[in-house]
Amino acid sequence: MQPYELTLADAAQRIRARRLSPVELVDSVLDRIDQVDPHVEAYVAVTAEQARGAAREAEQEAARGVFRGPLHGVPAGLKDLIDVAGSPTSASSRVRAGHRAAADSSVAARLRAAGSVLVGKTHTHEFAYGLTTPQTGNAWDRGRVAGGSSGGSAVAVAAGAATFALGTDTGGSIRVPAALNGVVGFKPTYGLVPRHGVTSLSWSLDHVGPVTRTVEDAALVLTVLAGHDPRDPASLDTPGVDHRPEREPDLAGVRVGVPRNYYFDHVDAEVETAVRRGIAQLETLGAHLVEIDIPMTRYIQATQWGLMVPEATAYHEGTLRTVPELYQADVRILLEAGELMGAGDYLRAQRSRTLMQEEWARILEKVDVIAAPAVPMTAVKAGQENVTWSDGSTEAVSDAYVRLSSPANITGVPALAVPVGHDTAGMPIGMQLLGRPFGERQLLRVGHAYERTQSARSLPPAA
Repeated sequence: MQPYELTLADAAQRIRARRLSPVELVDSVLDRIDQVDPHVEAYVAVTAEQARGAAREAEQEAARGVFRGPLHGVPAGLKDLIDVAGSPTSASSRVRAGHRAAADSSVAARLRAAGSVLVGKTHTHEFAYGLTTPQTGNAWDRGRVAGGSSGGSAVAVAAGAATFALGTDTGGSIRVPAALNGVVGFKPTYGLVPRHGVTSLSWSLDHVGPVTRTVEDAALVLTVLAGHDPRDPASLDTPGVDHRPEREPDLAGVRVGVPRNYYFDHVDAEVETAVRRGIAQLETLGAHLVEIDIPMTRYIQATQWGLMVPEATAYHEGTLRTVPELYQADVRILLEAGELMGAGDYLRAQRSRTLMQEEWARILEKVDVIAAPAVPMTAVKAGQENVTWSDGSTEAVSDAYVRLSSPANITGVPALAVPVGHDTAGMPIGMQLLGRPFGERQLLRVGHAYERTQSARSLPPAA
């Protein structure tokens, strides 16, 4: 096995035991980027020289017995919305040409302090306003969408071009590409991870979280990222927690909610089969399955768009009026549409969110975790605009991909996407686990327990 193929946990263990040097690991990942990125285009920019310098420093520290934790010397990619001092933050847009960050974002500073090594900035759908990341090819089939808006981060991890990466999630933008590329994506509770220094799409829905190869890896990264930062008004002052999942041999006593409605409506048959098989595996591990009804389903998408569209337009108000021609057409249309939404529509969406949060809190008193598909179908062909369901109805691809993930953004609950197999075309399928606010440890425990029943995942052949 090459170093770039290692999980974060395995790499950390070898670095600590002095069986792998940070320089060796970073060099391996950089060589892998050279090999695969011309084909999948996960990266906006690769910071090879700086990465090698940071790796040498991490190696020298290790030689002196200084070990900053499990991220020490481990290479990471950051979505190109996340500020790193002195580096461009382009948001994959011509609007940001020439922009350089004056200081580290909260999360970049925490990764730096933990000894992680930045190898590059990963592509996003322009300003995170989309669900495909059109610049980037899927790690399993370059002719299919990567998913968005954290598509570059998910593809980099899936292809071995980063040991882990960070993304942002406003309506599913970590979990959607993670599911479509066969990796783990985690959206924490709203306010748990600070967003200072991260370009916003919709401030009341935005989250920052990890994309990794395993659930254990996601827990290791989350433990570093979580914690209060007063520079983010939404950041919550919660006590520091080690989010690494407990290693109980089973899930005895865990109540897993299985939706009777919404999450399995208009879902590809192969996706449903794989996810229900994953849920059955949780029951085999000792979990108690409880059927539940998802509330207010007719309002979910209207609430998501009712919050996101005006907030995004407000954020871009200045540049939308001065340099509209620099935006991609799909993003510009959405931003212009936001100018047509009235204050009443926005306030009704906020009221709907409050009611939805209350209803979900009631459900999560009855169950510990909800299990459902992460996305309704696997990665579509690049350029495909609509999907046709078995009943003859059609749906926009972007609407389909956001439909099952947006409830967690509206309510702010944590959500984890884990791989549960492949369809007959060989494309990955993801299961989504949702939990109570600040119930990350329980959620990660369930995902980790499921993951341990599966064989080790290999890198995609297309990579």
